[in-house]
Amino acid sequence: MDFRFTPEEEAFRQEVREFLDRELPPNWEERFDTETEEGFGGFSEFSRAFQRKLAERRWLALPWPPEYGGLGATIMQQVIYNEEMAYRRAPTGFNMGVAWVGPALMLYGTEEQKHRFLPKIASGEEIWCTLYSEPGAGSDLAALQTRAVLEGDYWVINGQKIWTSQAHQAHWGWLAARTDPDAPKHKGISTFVVPMDAPGITIQPLINMAGQHGFNQVFFDNVRIPRDYLVGEVNRGWYQVAVALDFERSSISGVARAQRFFDDLVQFAREEKVAADRPQVRARLAEMGIEVEVGRYLSYRVASLQQAGKIPNYEASVAKLYASELDQRLARTGMDLMGLYGQLHPKSKWARLKGRVERHYLVTVASTIGGGTSEIMRNVIAGRGLGLPRA
Repeated sequence: MDFRFTPEEEAFRQEVREFLDRELPPNWEERFDTETEEGFGGFSEFSRAFQRKLAERRWLALPWPPEYGGLGATIMQQVIYNEEMAYRRAPTGFNMGVAWVGPALMLYGTEEQKHRFLPKIASGEEIWCTLYSEPGAGSDLAALQTRAVLEGDYWVINGQKIWTSQAHQAHWGWLAARTDPDAPKHKGISTFVVPMDAPGITIQPLINMAGQHGFNQVFFDNVRIPRDYLVGEVNRGWYQVAVALDFERSSISGVARAQRFFDDLVQFAREEKVAADRPQVRARLAEMGIEVEVGRYLSYRVASLQQAGKIPNYEASVAKLYASELDQRLARTGMDLMGLYGQLHPKSKWARLKGRVERHYLVTVASTIGGGTSEIMRNVIAGRGLGLPRA
């Protein structure tokens, strides 16, 4: 691949940076942690206002076709956008409607579904969650047991989902449910759109070890949805979910956040002069800096393959695996560098770097689990990348 960006791509990067300079308030760094605690996932009042400005520029759904509310941007423009937003800690949230639901609807939805849902995803009016994982079906998603049974003009849904991000804030859910219990597990699943305020849906919070509410468990008790809320062919849902998960999986946002966290640690080391007479600290930081660069180029590799019209299946797994484990190594580096100060909560008056080391250390414990465990990523790399046989 060519590691240089085109003049047009660099011009777009500059446009994004100028937008961020204008729209993020001067005290954003001081407000950032409070905003994310109160509106975990990017849905505080300020975050919503910021996202409306992105929608006005058609940046929320940047790569979508113009008729669906996007700009028809290239993969590399999307990568640049994600990279700049993540580095500046902009409150974009993770928009599942844009990342997964919209592309799947474009491929498999009816014209009525496209016209009903896509414009409101692109405008940010409606928030989506993905109802995939279950207590017994996480990494092995095809083992899901939530049932959808057709009764006349309605699908009746019963079951449970877990680790559902932003279910408590979502207007709609993208549901994978079993519609043929007798078929092989990959061939009896269908996908649906579900209003999250439908009778029979119960949402319970799951608070992570950092005290944040992003995850939930969702229970379905005889939830009835119209027959035409089925998306695509019945019993073809597994394949539709797999295709949707292949959209923009470069992991560049995670690497950009890692770069920012690394820059914070370097700034702390300089200001506190903790590395002046400690060569081991300078070596550790240099190693982390190199690792961040490696992560960036792994992400660029995925994006370049997508730009060429290829599906970077195992390459995306390499990038995800590396980025999530890099996240944890950076967190440990920060904790070692700051000593006891690294353990202080952001609300402590003694906290350094606004307590982000403590936050980062706790949150990144889940990095190698969420979005596909490291074990599953290694299996994908071994099988699809190296051609190794299954054990």
